[in-house]
Amino acid sequence: MTEPEQRHGGTATRVVVLSIAVVAVLLLGAAVGLLIQLPGRDGTSVPAADSVDVGFAQDMAVHHLQGVTMANLARDKTADPAVRQLAFDIQSTQLEQVGRMKGWLTFWGYPEQSVDGRYMRWMSGSGHGHGGDPGSAGTTGPMPGMATSEELNRLRRLSGPEFDVYFLQLMLRHHQGGAPMARFGAENAGQPVVRTLADNMLRSQASESELMRTMITERGAAPLEG
Repeated sequence: MTEPEQRHGGTATRVVVLSIAVVAVLLLGAAVGLLIQLPGRDGTSVPAADSVDVGFAQDMAVHHLQGVTMANLARDKTADPAVRQLAFDIQSTQLEQVGRMKGWLTFWGYPEQSVDGRYMRWMSGSGHGHGGDPGSAGTTGPMPGMATSEELNRLRRLSGPEFDVYFLQLMLRHHQGGAPMARFGAENAGQPVVRTLADNMLRSQASESELMRTMITERGAAPLEG
C-alpha cells in the first residue's frame, strides 16, 4: 500500500471511529433524558408546544451542535494541548446535553427542531433575540453567537496558531450568544430538570468563557466584536 493510501485509510478510520463515538454519546444523553427525572414522575405534566421548555430544548440543541462541530475541528487540527483539552471538554459536554434535550423532546412527542424554522419564539418579550426582541414570530436568522458559513469555512482553512486563535474567538462568541438563552431557560422553564440543565449550562459556559478570554489574550489577540 502506498503512503497516500495509508494516510487515506487512516483518515477514513478516524472519521468512522469519531462518527460512532458521536452517535454513542447522543444515545447516552438521550437515555439520560428519558430515564432520569422524566416529566410526570414528579407530578408535572408534559409541556405545551409553545412552552419555554420545548423551545429551549429545540433551539439550544441546534446551537450546541454548531459548538460541537467547531470543537471537533479543533480536536483534529490543533497542536496546542490547551486548545485540544478545551475542545474535548466542550464536545463531550455539549454532545451529552444535546442527547438529553433530544431525549426529552422524544418523550414529550415533539420534533427535535422547530417545524417552521423560527428560533427563540419562546423568548418573546425577553429582549435577547437576534437583532432585538424576537417577538411572537421568532427569528429565521441565526441565533446569537452562531458562526456563519463563511466563518466556518475560514476556520477549516486555517492552521497552526492562526487556527487556534480563530477557534477560541468563534467559540467565545458562541458561548456568549447562548448565555441569554440559558439564563432565560433557567429562570422561566416549567420543568425542574430543564431549569437545572439550563443553569448548569450557564455556569459551565461562564467558566469556559473566562478561560477562553485568558487564552486569547495569552496568544496576543482580542475577542471578536459583536
